[in-house]
Amino acid sequence: MAQTKKKRRSKHRGNAAGMVETRGRTGRPPSAAEKKLTDKELAAQRRRDRMMREPTWKSATTRAALAAIVFGVLLVFAFETEIPQAISLTAMVFLFYIPLGYYTDQFIYRRRVKSEAAKSAKSAKSGNGDKAKVNGKVKR
Repeated sequence: MAQTKKKRRSKHRGNAAGMVETRGRTGRPPSAAEKKLTDKELAAQRRRDRMMREPTWKSATTRAALAAIVFGVLLVFAFETEIPQAISLTAMVFLFYIPLGYYTDQFIYRRRVKSEAAKSAKSAKSGNGDKAKVNGKVKR
C-alpha cells in the first residue's frame, strides 16, 4: 500500500458554546500582523475617535439643515400647513437649531474630555506602569 506524502493537519474543535477556536502559535511573541485589531475593536476605536472630535459650526449647520427639512416636510404633509408659512417656519427653525446644536455638542465634548482626562489620571495614579511592588521591593 502506497503512503501519501500529505502533511497531517490538527483538527479544529469547537468549545461548549459552539465557537471553533484555532490553537494559534505558542512560545513566541505575536508578530505585527497577529497584533492587528479585530473588526469589533477597530469599530470601537473609530467610534471613540469620532466622539472625541471637537464640534464645528459646519457640522452643526448640516445637522440643523437636516432637522429643518424634516420639520418642513412634517409641516406640509402631516399638519397640512400652507407652503409659504411652512417655508418661513422652517427657516426660523433652521436658524434656531444651528447655535443650539453647536453649543450642545460643545457641552457634551467638554464633558467627554474631562471624563477621559479623569480616567487617564486615575489609571496613571493607580498603576505604576509595568512596575509591581512585592514586599517593599520593586519588581520589573
